[in-house]
Formats: sequence, structure tokens, C-alpha cells
Amino acid sequence: MTSSTPPPPLSRRGFLQFGGLGAGALLGASALGGCTSNTASTAVASATGDAWRQFAGTTINFISENTAPTAAIAADLRPFFELTGITVNVVSLELQALVQRVALDLAGGQSQYDVIYADPYQVLAPYSAGLADLRELNAGSSLPSLEQGFADFIPTQLKATGQFGAGGEIFALPYDAPTMIWQYRADIFDKYGDRMASDLGFDPTPGSDRTWEEYWRIADWINKYVNEIPFGTGQQAKQHDSLMCDFSNVLWSYGGDYFENGQDVGLYGTREPGPCLLRQPEAVEAAQFYNRLVSIAHPGSRGWDWDGVANALRAGQIAMTPNWHENAASNEMAQPGRIDYAPLPRGPKRSANIFGGTGIAISGNSTGARRGAAWLFANWATSPKTQLSNLKSRVGGGTPTRESVYDLAEVEKAAHRPSKLPNMLTTAAVTTAWEPEYIGLRPKIPMWNECDTALFTELSRMLAGQQSPESAMNAAADKIDKIVARGWVA
Repeated sequence: MTSSTPPPPLSRRGFLQFGGLGAGALLGASALGGCTSNTASTAVASATGDAWRQFAGTTINFISENTAPTAAIAADLRPFFELTGITVNVVSLELQALVQRVALDLAGGQSQYDVIYADPYQVLAPYSAGLADLRELNAGSSLPSLEQGFADFIPTQLKATGQFGAGGEIFALPYDAPTMIWQYRADIFDKYGDRMASDLGFDPTPGSDRTWEEYWRIADWINKYVNEIPFGTGQQAKQHDSLMCDFSNVLWSYGGDYFENGQDVGLYGTREPGPCLLRQPEAVEAAQFYNRLVSIAHPGSRGWDWDGVANALRAGQIAMTPNWHENAASNEMAQPGRIDYAPLPRGPKRSANIFGGTGIAISGNSTGARRGAAWLFANWATSPKTQLSNLKSRVGGGTPTRESVYDLAEVEKAAHRPSKLPNMLTTAAVTTAWEPEYIGLRPKIPMWNECDTALFTELSRMLAGQQSPESAMNAAADKIDKIVARGWVA
């Protein structure tokens, strides 16, 4: 399978980069691509009677973006090896490089990579036909099924990261779950809250009851009256994927969207999304507001992605920002006890919190022992026990994607300070953000990356004063319609 255009260089979570996890991040010294025969594996299974040991001696390859759960898993694969006797080579790359390798592998009918980090937009949408339907492996009589089944995964995450099309197939298991929420200096709101409320005429406490207009007024008030913090808000308004993410929260909250039936397109995906909706009044109104918001934000905002605003918040340069929730652990180290979390403000329509999660899939080209071993690894890597272990990891972590993990006493306790698992301090905010009425979902279409580039390019021109919000939306819609009309060649 080939694309009509190469994927542009995008990286959604630069702040989660962990170095030193190339092809050498593996358990054992087997060369990439090595494996045992089906006969040898069957003999092991017959001798042990243990379904988890039936592919002992097999080597599989897992290709992933540099993300928190992969960093944690790659750092300690021994539990999986002891459970299964399977060696896993972890190849950890920038997302663009991963997409290129996966595309070549699947297009050539090869199976160099058995387990794949299946970004919903760059892998799942364009290449779902090359991935295994995990329902079949879960139901296999000789393979261990998922502990507590598919139903234990957070429903919106399973659909958004695991499905494509209307057939009901599940191509990936939810693996990570970065979500944008409102991050703010609680100490500043505690100190000035009463005065803000008196001056502004509303309770400024962050949460989904606040509106974006109120957010603007809070930021403007902090700019004028708070000496400890130079600016009220920072935005990730660089000409980059981050600008699309930041704007999308506002777009959806104003009732705008990219295509008709946007929620379904985000959850299930499509190859034919229809005309772009950015010309509609709701989208133009959202762009007008976003332009005003960036105009009073920290002046660094137009050069910042998610890393930039995260660093600014931790350095005390801004009082609040929308950003990925997995910054919580670093926030707690830099500003212990001072930063808190809430769902993003609402617009005329709703509060929308963009979801950036991804699942792990199994190549449809993997067969025999490697296919079975790949299922055991995907099963284990997303299991409640492994997710809890990852959450505690010193080198990575990530946020659990299974509801049962959040029900554990130690995880519930960690949602409150003092917390040994600081990412769990975001629990109240993100569990709300993952509800159907709050989650924000980009269009899961094969050509989304080109559409994304068209949008953030026009938004950047708007922020630079080169065109009006209405012109920006019209120009982006024109480009997106041309991209969609050209379609996707697979």
C-alpha cells in the first residue's frame, strides 16, 4: 500500500520523548526479525500445558513512537519474558519515521514488525486493512483472552484508538491516553480568587462551568493585576500540529467541526468525510475568539508547541494553559502542590478536550508463532497489572486506559495529594474529558495529516495578522476539500 503523498513530519507528544530506546532496547541479544519455528513453539506448549508459554523461544519486534508506556515497558521486559519465554525487540522512533517504516512493511507484505504503535491518523486510518482483527485473537481457543475483556477499556478510547469503519473490527488496544485539559496555578487562584470574583462578577474557579469568554477575562485580569505571574495564559500557537490541537478545543466548544457527524468520524473513521465545515459561522466565531485569546496570551505563544507552554507554566511565566495531562508529573516536580487540573472551558455548545491517544496493533502479515506471540505481548502490555506497573515506572509511565486500574485503592489514593503517582492528580479532569459529551476527536481519515497542515498554516497566517479569521477558515476549508477530493491511494 502506498500513499499519494508522504506523511508530513508531525509529533503529537514531544514532551514524552525518551532517548536511548532504539533497536537496542530489547530483552536478549537476538537480531531484529529472528524467530523460532511453529514446530518448536508447539512442542513447548505441549510440554508445559501453559497457554502463556506456547510460543516460548519466539522473537517478535515491536515498533513504537517514543512514548511513556513504551519507555516503561522497554526498561523492564523481564516480567514478560519470564511469563512467556518470548523475546521482544523494541524499536522506538519519532512518529514520522515509524509511519514510513510501517507503511513499507505492510505494503510489501512483510512482517518485520509484529506489534505496531498504530497512531489513529497516520497508521490506523490509512492501513487498517493490513492489521489483524484482535477480536479473533481474543476469541481464539488456544490463546489467553484479555483480562476482563474489551469492556474494561474506556469506551471512547477503544473506539477512537482501536476501530476504523463500520465493520466492528478492533484493530488496536488502547495503549496511551494523552488528553488536553485546563492546567492552572491553584495558588494564584486561591490568593486572588475573591478579588477576581468581585471584579469580574463570576466565580473564576477553573472547570467546565467556566466559558471561554470567562477564561479570556481571567487571563486579561491576571495580566493587569497579578505581579507574581507575567501573563494569565499561554497557548501552543506555533505553526505546528500543536496549533491545530489548541484551536480544535475552541472549535468544538463553539459547535464547529471539520466534517459532518464529526463525533462519529472521530470515533470510527471514514475514507469519505464529505465537505469541510470550517466555512460555517460557528467555526468562524471560534477562530475570531481564538485570535483574541492569543492576542493577550504570553507573546511566546506563537512560537510554542506543547513543550513550550508546559515549560512556561512550570517556570512561572503563565498562570494557566490548555495542555496534555501527562505533564502532571513534571509539573509536580517543578511547582509541587501549586498546579491543579480541570476540564477545559465550554463554549456555546460544550466543553471539548482533545484526545491524543493511540493503540497497539498486530500486523496482518505476522503468522504462526509470531502472530500468537504478538497477541500475548499486546495482551500483556495493556493488562491492568502492566498498566499499574507502568504508572509507577521511573523512566516512563503513561496513563491507564483500563477502567479497573482506576478502581484500585492505591490509584484512587494517588488522585489526591500527597501522591506517589502524580499523573493521577489529573484523574477527575481526564475521566470527565473522556466522556462522550466532553471528548474532542480529530477526524480519523487517511488524509488527515495533510488537512492538519492546511489548517495550522492558515491559522498561523491569521495570528500573524495576514488574514482575517473568516478568510483563514475559508482558505483552510478550500484546501481541505481539495485534499479530501483527491482521496487516499492505498
